[in-house]
Amino acid sequence: MWKNKPIVVIGLMGSGKTTAGRLIADALGLPFSDSDPFLRARYGGSAAEIAASEGAETLHARESDHVLQELAGEPKVIAAAASTLEDPMVRTAMREAVVIWLDASDEILTERMRSSDHRPDFSPTAMRARRGHFFREVSDLTYDVGVLRPEEVLEAALRDLGVPTG
Repeated sequence: MWKNKPIVVIGLMGSGKTTAGRLIADALGLPFSDSDPFLRARYGGSAAEIAASEGAETLHARESDHVLQELAGEPKVIAAAASTLEDPMVRTAMREAVVIWLDASDEILTERMRSSDHRPDFSPTAMRARRGHFFREVSDLTYDVGVLRPEEVLEAALRDLGVPTG
């Protein structure tokens, strides 16, 4: 299912895209790319800083650029910001990848965001209403990270990707 294809990990803020993405990349021997380090390296700020100084539209365009650029390169595991799914070019490009959706209840995501330095106005309920249909449209595999720990997401992903494990 995944051979010679990039893997894109999607989900709302707090779903654990970075953690699960790194685990999957390490297990498959693939490079890992995350939007936060990409933004910091390319534009000199975090997602929250860019949103505050240049606006959400600029941030979202830069997050989309991250995914499109990485999908055009060698296969890797990409942790994609949820905003990227609003871009039809990104959704089209994701058709060539295996897309893993990490989901959890709004309550769990809200709790996780309280201890984070992401944007303080994050509302999982509003973001799910706005982007949920895009998640359903592009995802090949979905895991409930409200119940599964990152290591269990890794085990399930490897199994569902058809990767033989120890």
